Amino acid sequence: MSANSATTDQITSALAGVRVVDMSTVVMGPFAAQIMGDLGADVIKVEPPDGESTRRLHPQRHPGMSALAMNVNRNKRSLGVNLKDPRGREILLKLLENTDILVTNMRSGALQRLNLDHHQIADRFPRLIYCHAQGFRSDSVLANRAAYDEIVQAASGLSDLMRRVTGRPYYVPTVLGDKLCSLTTVYSALAALHSRDRTGRGQLVEVPMTDTLLAFNLVEHMEGLTFEPPLGPIGFSRSVTPTHRAVATKDGWACILPYSVRNIQDFLVFIGRPDLAEDPRFTTPAGLVQHQAELYELIEETAVRATTAEWERFCAEHSIPFAPLLDIEKVTEDPYVTEGELIQVAEHPTEGAYRVVRPPVRFSATPATIRRHCPRPGEQSAEVLSEIGYPAEAIRDLVARGVVGAELVDVL
Repeated sequence: MSANSATTDQITSALAGVRVVDMSTVVMGPFAAQIMGDLGADVIKVEPPDGESTRRLHPQRHPGMSALAMNVNRNKRSLGVNLKDPRGREILLKLLENTDILVTNMRSGALQRLNLDHHQIADRFPRLIYCHAQGFRSDSVLANRAAYDEIVQAASGLSDLMRRVTGRPYYVPTVLGDKLCSLTTVYSALAALHSRDRTGRGQLVEVPMTDTLLAFNLVEHMEGLTFEPPLGPIGFSRSVTPTHRAVATKDGWACILPYSVRNIQDFLVFIGRPDLAEDPRFTTPAGLVQHQAELYELIEETAVRATTAEWERFCAEHSIPFAPLLDIEKVTEDPYVTEGELIQVAEHPTEGAYRVVRPPVRFSATPATIRRHCPRPGEQSAEVLSEIGYPAEAIRDLVARGVVGAELVDVL
């Protein structure tokens, strides 16, 4: 992927020919739609004429083009439309006539007031995959409660896991719930699309954030509670051990993680404790479960004896899992990142030079591509309206009346 690939023409890709309407805000829905755009879908972002809320965040060089907006809205076209106006709603409905997947994270009550809830439009669009992501299940008493990532971390038990490790119920310092639900939305939408190809029928795909993150957390943390009656407490012991963390080396930080019995024996010999190499606390599965904290304390106590490079050499020689700690502020200088061209500089038509994170998955035949920069609010409104049958004069009138936000350039 070259630095200029954001302006190249679309090539054959996995979702070529699929149209996605992104009627969502912030991260969860927009990131999901961007992934589908990276995979080749034609994604149309439907947002208010002045742009959705993320566009007003900072930093930004120009109004409506915040850093976060640019990171979740590439490979999209923007249609600025006021959905509270009946004419705006009709524009969306005309657009949905040739749409495969709709993504929204509006609360159910707001969708119902706009007459855009799934049951209100399903009969008109029987082939539509209607993806609705929101904080809580639609059939729960919490259905219309506001839910941001921190709320979902608390409601799903993730903050309690942090409390068990640190003593305080911290939030994980990334919008994990949003991004996990983005991925869940993508695979669920594509599964529903595959089903439609076989049956001819679309469907509602509901992605409740709390349920999704709760299921995610319990994969390993259900632990002894998996069994009835329980065979032990909830919580994966290795992950909730307070000393399970990166450690200080002589000159930096690293993750040193002897995992197998052989790894542990090699590590104990290296630190000068061969007497522990046959100790059942560290050489049997049951012993490790009960004494992991002691092993991690030993790693932390001895890590400062060698430099990060020395630990890396030793761990590589003995196949012990190891990684130096990446200083996130220096991510653009990291050799692994630079060798893989994971972050590149592109030139936005209005925002100038900016960094682009390439799609992480590599396809041998249908590569993910970056074909479009993040659009300005309503940048392609006239173009999209023209495609769905609106004549130029009607578009001008909709813009003049504030129903549509558009950059009236050469399109009209």
